[in-house]
Amino acid sequence: MSTPADLWSTLSGLPRPTLGELFADHGAARVGALSGRLELGGAGGGILFDWSKTHLDDAVIVAFEKLAEAMDFTGMRAKLFGGEVVNPTEGRAADHATLRGTGDPVKVEEAMALIDRMGMLVEAIHQGVFGEVEHLIHIGIGGSALGPALGVDALSRDLSYCDVHVVSNIDGVALEQAFAACDPAKTLVAVASKTFTTIETMTNAESALKWLRDNGVSDPGGRVIALTAAPERAVEWGVDETRILPFQESVGGRYSIWSSIGFPIAMAVGMEDFRAMLAGAQAVDAHFRDTDGVANLVLRAAFADLYYTHVRGCQTRAVFAYDERLGLFPDYLQQLEMESNGKRVTATGAPVDSPTAPITWGGVGTDAQHAVFQLLHQGTHLIPVDFIASVAPGDELDPAHHRILLTNCFAQGAALMAGGNMSADGKDPARAFPGDRPSATILCDDLDAATLGALIAFHEHRTFASAVLMGINPFDQFGVELGKKMAKDIEAGGAAFDASTEALLKAAGLS
Repeated sequence: MSTPADLWSTLSGLPRPTLGELFADHGAARVGALSGRLELGGAGGGILFDWSKTHLDDAVIVAFEKLAEAMDFTGMRAKLFGGEVVNPTEGRAADHATLRGTGDPVKVEEAMALIDRMGMLVEAIHQGVFGEVEHLIHIGIGGSALGPALGVDALSRDLSYCDVHVVSNIDGVALEQAFAACDPAKTLVAVASKTFTTIETMTNAESALKWLRDNGVSDPGGRVIALTAAPERAVEWGVDETRILPFQESVGGRYSIWSSIGFPIAMAVGMEDFRAMLAGAQAVDAHFRDTDGVANLVLRAAFADLYYTHVRGCQTRAVFAYDERLGLFPDYLQQLEMESNGKRVTATGAPVDSPTAPITWGGVGTDAQHAVFQLLHQGTHLIPVDFIASVAPGDELDPAHHRILLTNCFAQGAALMAGGNMSADGKDPARAFPGDRPSATILCDDLDAATLGALIAFHEHRTFASAVLMGINPFDQFGVELGKKMAKDIEAGGAAFDASTEALLKAAGLS
């Protein structure tokens, strides 16, 4: 069997037909071969994944399938779903799939019990056990904030049981903005921290308690819900055991939306929608676990991602949601993809000899068309683009709104591929578009809770698949620790830094 290095060399040496050439003779067949629907079953409708406007062809796919075999993708996938160690640097499993009912039966049972516990608390709050509750201030950072913010923003536009404010930034302006929007007498505070020691989160939590106290709440601690993998620390901090919603230590922050970290989503839209989100993710789990080769829609996306970073030298990947409700999705993917795969060593600790994660960025269409698309169409960078849209609108206005939105989405992909010249004589270089620029389209039947869950799970597994094919560990994140340690050193005093940092500390009055 060929080595991974041999296969990367093969991929680099393959012919590079243009997208126009790939579509010229067999366009319909190509669309049929590189598009596929994932049905969400009882959870909801379905999602179409169209990767035909990428440079994947038969030769590229065969080489990647051989690479997947050489990197034991099937074995690593089995370890992931079997609850075995897939995070070697920390000696941990990655059990996020068990939170939605997929994987080791014992861990699934434990996860479902914790979800049921959360559901009982949510229902009790909605039924008035905590008195009149109109607001929730959810305090976390990283995955403990990005996931809840995405879920609340995407799903609570039509109906909200509770006004949720997600605060992550230690900048007091963010917390004061939430205070200004809430009635202290009708507000709960959720403190989300895996370790219950995260300095930004705990500092914000202390300030929230003071705000409640200063505004006449006699028992501010009784208004706190703790979401943590360290319940004993939450008890020490002062949270009653009945208001602690634990989650598993083996669930990383950026994969924790399915756990009690999803509490603010359930508070906003109810447990029925939260469970639908889990069911949509579970449908993707089943497809990813049970489908082999390029027919696996997730693995196919990983093939394209790695082709562009490793073979075509693309340093970024852009994601544009043509749906206002997914405005935070590119932000969510930034952490998921770059914190997972932004590595410089392999899973065995050896230096990598090729690129790892591209820089993930993006925005919302059609706004982005009037900002960054100039570079996508005519700039010197080759940037693969993902478009995400919904067939069903999220509004009840004139259907012209949604029709224009979708036509713009599809037209952008067509224009990136085809190129052309918009001058009268077709000769003006300033109006020329080179084309041959790749894109993929993810078209949802509707954007409901199940679909959101499926979209997130698809990208989780896409990230994992890419990591396996690169031989890196996507489940640790030591890169976030060094700066945090230095910040603590500054706070403690006595530490010496470079001349620039020392001058900045002095200028800010911190030394």
